[in-house]
Amino acid sequence: MFYRIQASSFMKYLALLLLVSFQLTAQTKNLKKHIGYLASDKLEGRGTGTPAETKAGDYIIGQFEKIGLKPLGENGNYRQLFAAKKGIPPNITQVNANNILGWIDNGKTESIIIGAHYDHLGMGDQGSSLMANSNGQVHNGADDNASGVAGMIELARFYAKNKVIENYNFIFLAFSGEELGLMGSKYLLDNATFDLKNINCMVNLDMIGRYRDDKGVSIGGIGTSKFWEANASKLASEMNIKHTLDSAGIGPSDHTSFYLKDIPVLFLFTGAHQEYHKPSDDANLINYEGEALLLDYIKKMIEKLNNSPKIDFKKTSNPHSAATKSTFKVTMGVIPDYSFDGVGLRLDGASEGRPGQKAGLKAGDIITKIGEHDIKDVYGYMAALGKFEKGQTVPVIVNRKGEILTLSLTF
Repeated sequence: MFYRIQASSFMKYLALLLLVSFQLTAQTKNLKKHIGYLASDKLEGRGTGTPAETKAGDYIIGQFEKIGLKPLGENGNYRQLFAAKKGIPPNITQVNANNILGWIDNGKTESIIIGAHYDHLGMGDQGSSLMANSNGQVHNGADDNASGVAGMIELARFYAKNKVIENYNFIFLAFSGEELGLMGSKYLLDNATFDLKNINCMVNLDMIGRYRDDKGVSIGGIGTSKFWEANASKLASEMNIKHTLDSAGIGPSDHTSFYLKDIPVLFLFTGAHQEYHKPSDDANLINYEGEALLLDYIKKMIEKLNNSPKIDFKKTSNPHSAATKSTFKVTMGVIPDYSFDGVGLRLDGASEGRPGQKAGLKAGDIITKIGEHDIKDVYGYMAALGKFEKGQTVPVIVNRKGEILTLSLTF
């Protein structure tokens, strides 16, 4: 009798393991399918307001319909139309773009939002490419941000199919116009198709496809709620997820728009890389198993939210704010390592033909001073950029594997 009970328990445990393994395999397969399509050449980089971006929107809506999400856009549809300005001065044009909204109605008063932007740089004609002479080349944006959209779709699938009625509704959002300055999320928050007072929190997935064991994931928005402060790092450690923390509610992605409406935000980001904002950001470079791990993290966090009343909102000191208000006349053309939590600005790379690369900056370099300005972190770097003029030459102090170098950089 004792043996038979133990055998029965073992078989249940084995069945559970097989089920979890099957779910993870299916999820990874779906992530590959979504990213493979959204980052394919035929979608021409999903430039804001382009026919190709409309095709990407059609794909997302098709997935929402298959999953069974209800439309939450305008006039009973999934889309919310807004006007966006794009181009490089003086050639600015206005285009029509769409946010895409779907939801799971669990009959509750409050909702959890999971969002990701689906626009990218199109054919390199929007002014944000980090590759010289790239106009006319497809910027596929596999990591930025097909990875986040794919993750959002798979979380929607999970919560629609898990046969559990959680204590919150779920709203799933795909934003356009993020690459033009958070245009879609700003418009949505000013013209919401749902009651903002009933939003518990917003989870933003932006560039979650390059999880690396040496750098892990940056978890942002921690300071916007005591709940995140108590649970975010603890849960990541329990799951053996390497991570860094950012307390700010304001940052370079759509969660900023929600924070400015006093909504707690959580922002996952696996960091910039050599392919960031270049045509080479392709689907074959995505770490699909790493992304699946981060989706599991979100699921476990939502389990904790499900057992909690509506969480508190906190204002943060937002070191980003000074930088986001700065206007830059110059650029160094470097890619910051946003996961670095030491003193200085560590680089993930320097774009070819830009001032940083010409000065000799390399991946792994830690910038500690530019001209007269000490650089303690990425925010100090961004603030310092506003102090320089085009054509100006300044010394740049760099720590390169323990060796202190002084490079001469011309903006």
